[in-house]
Amino acid sequence: QMANQKVFLVGCGALGCEYLKGLALMGVATSPEGKITVTDMDRIEVSNLSRQFLFRQEDVSHPKSVRGALAVQKWNPNLNITAMEQKVGNDTEDIFTDDFWRKLDICWNALDNVMARQYTDSRCLFYSKPLLESGTLGTKCNHEIVLPYRTSTYNDGNENDSNETQIAMCTLRSFPYLPNHCIEFAKQSYFSDYFEFGPEQYETFRKDKATFFEQLESMDAGEQYRSLALIQSFLDMHQEAQSSSNGKMDVGLCVKTAYANLMGDYRTSILNLCHSADAMESSSGKKFWTGTKRRPKAIDWNCEEDKAQLMEYLYSTAGLYASVWGLECIRDRNDFTDLVLSLNLEQPEWNPPSQNVNLSDEDEEGGDSTDKAEKLKADLYSVDTLNLPPANPQDFEKDDDLNFHIDYLTIATNLRAWNYDIKASPRHTVKVTAGRIIPALATTTAMVCGLVNVEYCKLVLGLANTNGRDVFLNSNINLAAGSGNFTTFCPDPPINIETGLDQPKSFTSWDKIEIVNDKEELSVQALMKRVESTFGVKVSRIFASGNQEDKALYNAREEEKLHWEIDVDDTGKASVSSNDIYTAWPQIRMAVQMLSRLPPTSNQRKLFATQVDKVKLSLAKTKEAFMRDFEGKVSQAYYNTYLPKEEEDDKIKYFDKVFEARNYVVLNVDCYVMEGEEKKDITLPPIKYVYSS
Repeated sequence: QMANQKVFLVGCGALGCEYLKGLALMGVATSPEGKITVTDMDRIEVSNLSRQFLFRQEDVSHPKSVRGALAVQKWNPNLNITAMEQKVGNDTEDIFTDDFWRKLDICWNALDNVMARQYTDSRCLFYSKPLLESGTLGTKCNHEIVLPYRTSTYNDGNENDSNETQIAMCTLRSFPYLPNHCIEFAKQSYFSDYFEFGPEQYETFRKDKATFFEQLESMDAGEQYRSLALIQSFLDMHQEAQSSSNGKMDVGLCVKTAYANLMGDYRTSILNLCHSADAMESSSGKKFWTGTKRRPKAIDWNCEEDKAQLMEYLYSTAGLYASVWGLECIRDRNDFTDLVLSLNLEQPEWNPPSQNVNLSDEDEEGGDSTDKAEKLKADLYSVDTLNLPPANPQDFEKDDDLNFHIDYLTIATNLRAWNYDIKASPRHTVKVTAGRIIPALATTTAMVCGLVNVEYCKLVLGLANTNGRDVFLNSNINLAAGSGNFTTFCPDPPINIETGLDQPKSFTSWDKIEIVNDKEELSVQALMKRVESTFGVKVSRIFASGNQEDKALYNAREEEKLHWEIDVDDTGKASVSSNDIYTAWPQIRMAVQMLSRLPPTSNQRKLFATQVDKVKLSLAKTKEAFMRDFEGKVSQAYYNTYLPKEEEDDKIKYFDKVFEARNYVVLNVDCYVMEGEEKKDITLPPIKYVYSS
């Protein structure tokens, strides 16, 4: 039975090495029918050698999965093992296909992050495969066995990657007093705003301005202003590039932007904070800088003693901006220094702010965020996005020494530490803290893997079929606390999810509704009616299972738009049949108002009339697209809804490949029943709709 096993081992780090050893020594996958597939994207680093014992010095820089497989094959030459370097996730379902998952006997996690664990768990749920899950945290460890239809699943829990000890944002923003505060702020605010969130918001705005403004309405005032201001900063860079001598974005402009950030974050904001604190002290008569609150000092570009640090900031920040704009970075330090000198950068004169900085201990934004956001909205409405260049948001990666990420965080952290007279942090400390690196202990790893191997043997013996979950054990252990913290317990049964209906009353995560096409493929309208008639509900939305975007094959709110009308009378005045039109197309509100106010002779009427015509055309297209999908086949509506945008060629190719390989789609349904005058939400399992044989 061991020899015929088909095992998928996800990860080949500390846990993965130990599991590979166990599989090889137990004789797993040693027959022609058996197979072990191990995958890991990482390459071996010197720091791995102390706890990932399958690797040696000569393996450094080679793929973990490949070298791990070679090592255990030397111990057991009969082992049938395939090593891969692919990530397991939503973007590799063309590699780890339906056929791959169906053939497996078990999925075995050896992962170090929650998102990947949640994904493999969701795959095991869908294909009804057992999952072995484990994790370590210093001297602590745990393991969990997931059995189809017999136990709860990993996703039934509330795991996340958030820090257990959150630091108040007001402390990070204005009153840091520990090195960790500086690291966290550099990561959460500086790096995130300039290189992650900012480019992401700019790209959404550039690709689909209407969608961007629709999404903006779901943010609070402070978040709206943050988003709009960051987009404006990228537009300013583009405008300056167009007005330059060569008319293109270049590294020089990246340096200028980096310098503006340097002055804004480490000089102007510090001077504004001190000015506001001094004003508060004068008005209240009480000392402000007490306890852990340290009075900061501002950087000075003209101070030669600090110039090396400031140049380091410009170097790493400009490098990151170059990556955002897809430019070639200047890596030679001398060439970069020459470029900075040629720009003749001057320190701006500081003037007291018109409004004082928020000095409260509450985590809230300034009170004028709404006014600022509205002004920026008005400015951005008129921007033509057609010729804007694309930006590349930076996904934080701690292990690439050439991408400037850790370089930037280190200098950004230490300049802020300098501001507040806090001890500087070495690069390694910044990397460990920002990358959430948790040390692994070989003893903890070996012990938890031994426990999981025992549970695997129970599975191979078929005990899940004969004895159910009662003979299996999960564990929570802390080696530092002695035998009193060595806890094992029976896995929990599946969690019942109440539907809200009389029948079926409940279901579990393992359940799904399967609709197999008989003859002709159903339309979205027919599928909706079948769900409504089968369960006695009213459907409000049908969408792809697991999709977090606000896209849907059917949305009752979109159907309401069929009744929306925009009329223009003989005098040129416009009117709308529903105020919801203003929510969908905010730009038309002002146009309707101005057309009712401006005299017929005004030259501005043409501009506003054009805006109304554009929205009328957009509404007509929206109605047409809705009816096309509503009356069309489910598979085609799914394709139309979730096909990536035209400029995302790689994503389109991937989507097409996965879509063509499948004969089904998995959908979720939002629905309700009426109880008197009130709606009662109903929860149904996912629907697997098989549209072809």
